[in-house]
Formats: sequence, structure tokens, C-alpha cells
Amino acid sequence: MKKCLLISGGEFCPLRKKEEFDLVIACDAGLSAAKKMNIVPDVVIGDFDSYTGSIDKDIKVIKLNPIKDDTDTISAVRYAIDEGADEIHICCAFGGRFDHSIANVQTAAFIEEHGARAVIEGKDTILYSIRDSHLSLKKEEDSYLSFFAISDICSRVTIKGTKYEIEDETVTNTYPIGVSNEWMSDEAYIEVKSGTAVIIISKMDR
Repeated sequence: MKKCLLISGGEFCPLRKKEEFDLVIACDAGLSAAKKMNIVPDVVIGDFDSYTGSIDKDIKVIKLNPIKDDTDTISAVRYAIDEGADEIHICCAFGGRFDHSIANVQTAAFIEEHGARAVIEGKDTILYSIRDSHLSLKKEEDSYLSFFAISDICSRVTIKGTKYEIEDETVTNTYPIGVSNEWMSDEAYIEVKSGTAVIIISKMDR
């Protein structure tokens, strides 16, 4: 497996745990966040509409045309996939504009459709992607676990280890039946036989 870290330009959020990454990419203003975390990226990608500081000469810079279809993050995801990444972590991704949050959800689906797994972190949120697969998630204290279909239909969905369990059910992207579930064991198991979905871990309101 080749793991890649993308540092985005949303609300600053240090990585929850120390991990080793084969490739680190800063997306435009994400370079400022990287500096705060004492991380030196391998590559900086962006149109540089939000970062104007200095860039170490040893860091590869890919400057994008500001008139483009891809967001800086999608451009970075394409680069990571071309470099062989099959697990892409994105941090500092939430906490800003709502449309950017929607873009992050679609980015997770884009990553899955291109054969990699997405993990997107914000201050109080972690998002995991899943497509025609399964995963197990360790219990997060004082947090909800929500399941949302991204494709029109997710077929034969199974969720176990939670307060509300289902097995071989169909979930659509027009009804939020999977919102605000809770752990009932130390680990939750989620399986989607067919379809793309995201699992979002959100801190409970105090």
C-alpha cells in the first residue's frame, strides 16, 4: 500500500495520530498548515490564490491555472493517484464554507471511484469512504457514526456493532436513514456490497 497525505486549506486541525506517509502534498494554503505541524511536503499544488509566502526550494511546486475545472484538492488527488497512492488522507479539510464541505464529500467519492480509499479529517469530524467493500472502525468516544449513500443506491448494506444495526438492506442517497448512529461495542463493522458511501464520525454536542 502507498499512503498519501494531502494538507488542505480549511480549518487548521493537526493530525490525530502520528503516521508515516509515502507522499505528502500541500494544497495551496495547506502549506501554511503544514508549517504549523512541522511537516515538509514533497509537493505543493495550487493556483496560489490563498498562499503568498515563501516555498522551500527543495519542494516541488505545481502551479495551476486559476481558470480550471478541478479544485486544488482534486488536482492533488489526481497527482497522488498517478503516483500510485491507494490510501489518501486529507487533513484541515472541514470547518470552512459549506460548499467546500460538499466538495470534500464528492472528493471522497472521486477517490473511491479511482481505486483508492479516502480518510478526511477535520477538527470534530472524520470521513471515511467505501465502495463495494467493507471496513471496521474503532469506537470514537462521545461521537456519532453516520452512514450516507453517495451513489443513487447502496445495495446489501450491513452495519453491526452499533445501536441501530442493519443487514443486507438498501440505502438511497435521498433519505438520511443512517444519520446519528452510536457505537454499542468497541468496533463498528460496515459493508456495502454494491455502491459508494461515506461514513462520518462527528463529535456529540456538549
